[in-house]
Amino acid sequence: MLLHECKSIEKTENGYILHGDTADVLLIFMTDDVIRIRVSFQKNFKEESYTLVTTAWEDRMDDLLKGERVRIQALDVPCEETEKKLVFSTQTCTLEVNKKPLYFTLKTLDGKIIYQDLRERAFEEDQLGRLSHFSKIDMATDHFYGFGEKTGHLDKKGRRLRMSPKDAIGHDPEHGDPMYKHIPFYIRVNEKNLHAVGLFYHNSYDSVFDMGQELSGYWDRYCYYQTDGGDIDLFLLNGPEMSAVIDRYTMLTGRSALPTKQSLGYCASTMYYAELEKDCDKEIYQVIDKHEKEEILIDNFWLASGYSSGEEDNLRYVFNWNYKRFPNPKEFFDKMNARGINVIPNLKPGILKNHPYMDLFEKNDVFIKNPDGNGDYYGRWWGGEGRFFDFTNPKSREVWKNLLEERILKMGTKTVWNDNCEMDGVEDRNAKCDFEGEGGTMAELKILHSNLMAFLAKQALADVYPGERPYIINRAGYAGIQRYAQVWGGDNLTDWRTVKFNIATIMGMGLSGCANMGCDIGGFAGGAPEAELLLRWIQSGIFQPRFCLNSANNDNTVTQPWMYEENMEYVRAAYAQRYRMLPYLYSLMYEANQNGMPAMRPLFLEFPEDVKCYSDENLTFMFGKSVLVANVVEPGAKTRTIYLPAGCRWFDMNDNLREYEGGQTITIPVTLGSIPMFLRGSSVYVTSEDVKHILADTMRQVDLLVSADTDTSFVMYDDDGHTEDYKNGVYAKTTIDVKAGDQTAITFDTEGSYESPVEKMTIRLVSKQKGAFWVTVDGEKITRYIVKDGWDAAESGWYYNLSDRTIWVKYPVPKKKNYKVIISREKFDLIGMVEE
Repeated sequence: MLLHECKSIEKTENGYILHGDTADVLLIFMTDDVIRIRVSFQKNFKEESYTLVTTAWEDRMDDLLKGERVRIQALDVPCEETEKKLVFSTQTCTLEVNKKPLYFTLKTLDGKIIYQDLRERAFEEDQLGRLSHFSKIDMATDHFYGFGEKTGHLDKKGRRLRMSPKDAIGHDPEHGDPMYKHIPFYIRVNEKNLHAVGLFYHNSYDSVFDMGQELSGYWDRYCYYQTDGGDIDLFLLNGPEMSAVIDRYTMLTGRSALPTKQSLGYCASTMYYAELEKDCDKEIYQVIDKHEKEEILIDNFWLASGYSSGEEDNLRYVFNWNYKRFPNPKEFFDKMNARGINVIPNLKPGILKNHPYMDLFEKNDVFIKNPDGNGDYYGRWWGGEGRFFDFTNPKSREVWKNLLEERILKMGTKTVWNDNCEMDGVEDRNAKCDFEGEGGTMAELKILHSNLMAFLAKQALADVYPGERPYIINRAGYAGIQRYAQVWGGDNLTDWRTVKFNIATIMGMGLSGCANMGCDIGGFAGGAPEAELLLRWIQSGIFQPRFCLNSANNDNTVTQPWMYEENMEYVRAAYAQRYRMLPYLYSLMYEANQNGMPAMRPLFLEFPEDVKCYSDENLTFMFGKSVLVANVVEPGAKTRTIYLPAGCRWFDMNDNLREYEGGQTITIPVTLGSIPMFLRGSSVYVTSEDVKHILADTMRQVDLLVSADTDTSFVMYDDDGHTEDYKNGVYAKTTIDVKAGDQTAITFDTEGSYESPVEKMTIRLVSKQKGAFWVTVDGEKITRYIVKDGWDAAESGWYYNLSDRTIWVKYPVPKKKNYKVIISREKFDLIGMVEE
């Protein structure tokens, strides 16, 4: 049945209820730009969300989420009623409700339409109980981004996408669907008005997004969202900037957790390391030795589930230890921690019949139940029929948490890896869950178990390691998973298309609030990657927040960074580049923690005025706001085609900062060693050569590459990298503010109480026309060096490098919170007179 008309309107404590002929609509203006439109055909608005961290109403989960959730005061927006419409205006936009037929229109204050429902068919409940929301679209000029973890190119126009998380091993990287995550959120933008609008459907039932694949001659072109149950609980997020939409979405569902520094280092993994008959610990020590010998930088090790297998049957039993493979787990962790390697054990929520803790589980009634509520539900699992923990049950959570603490965390790890948490083995969606004592079905709660696993891990880590920053990894997740966990793209296929389209998958997750994302480098499912493919994958992987090789090759091989000796020079160079970029990446992850902005960004996120960026399919991306990356992703490539966004100059960082004008497509030559990177014309890029091993090394020197075509800025963030002291102001947040001009002024303004270990600073300022006249640091002129050898040997000074035409400045960092570097490029004659 359709919701045809609004018959009356009722004012409530925090908004309105529109009473319709077949459904009621709850309308709440949370802020000027966040509008909740909840359509209930049951005419019942029960609030019980595990997902939202910002609300404007009482919710049954408030106590459970009391450390995360904030309740704000909804706006009291007056309603202007006419014969045909209800009109609500905030400080930034206007929402119009057409009474009959009922549909919504969002406009700018000057009357431009930025979103509209499909007239006469906005909201519908079908004969199967499925709910649909139809939106009007323009197939020529609209674009749709986000949707969480999806395959193919970034723009989903014309695609039909399903949200029903699966154990999607070996999925097609271009067309496969669904995947592991369920994030019913997308951003739409039209080329004509360039005004971004976000739509978040707060509903965890399986659903479908049809973004214009379906069409009917009886209607305007449309897209639709269809869900198997619940309500159409839509949060309409006004931009106009896409970054503002992301900010508002992560305000609702949570900011990305600030990662530990160590988690941004390289992580080694393969299933085979933990599958030997005995003494896997010794094999792993040798693997770490090999990394050190080959000068492959490493800080983390994923311990696959083989450690938990039964000694007699080799079946996986979570929280169990196979003592043939790991005779003394605590000693193993101690030795790895002493080497600065964070070991991350795999955890799975399914339980086989011979599990050693089965008596404990049954005594505490921890499992999901049959549809009739009688008896535990049995479904498909690794190794046979299994039962599944009910993470919506407080008693189940307590059992899991206690075992996690005693059997895993107290062994010596500070990281939790939740695998196979899609609950894909629970085939019957009518299976029953506790749902905090109220009862619910897997149809609604299936994917929420994955978020609750991460929520529980956060609690366990706080118990065992109070004050330490939690590091949690999830394969599956619903909206909001970013506030708990780093995520990865599951068991991807070893294929050239995967290295290419994983870039778009990660960017789509970033636009969906999940900035801390990566995909298995080298591929998980399939045979060993060929030499060129592995190299290109590593070169691409160094920009992903999660940088990990992981495999379960089906040809009895193990994917390892040194497996092709002929490419080791390039492999080492790529790893070195990753570690060189750590201060920049850490600063980007801090930005994500503050406002949701991802590290890997589509071009249009930084260049929204350039219409060409919205349809660009070159699979390039902005790494932060300063650097454009164009990884080589085709076999045998001799060239790389790149679109450089309009509005600034670009400098090729691998070709002596060769200059290009923006707004054009270029083709550059590439070799096996190429990692094409371009510096934005107004930008600050931060690196350091000091850290090769994150726990052992200290960053003493920071190197800046600066281009100042126009004013620009960058926030360089640092803290101890592992505790939660940053929440109490123990950080060093340095705003680097660059004022362009003949005298380029670079101001460093630091806030926070963290004592930075940085002692030295170098700056390379792009200056293609000429060198400097003079340079001052904190008001004092520093020495000019004509010969680079003198500059190399000096503590401070400046030098003009003609190879790339940059002014090199170096100096000891002043012991103060605020100082300025001025680089004069004023005109002057040979005897030092400034030209008027």
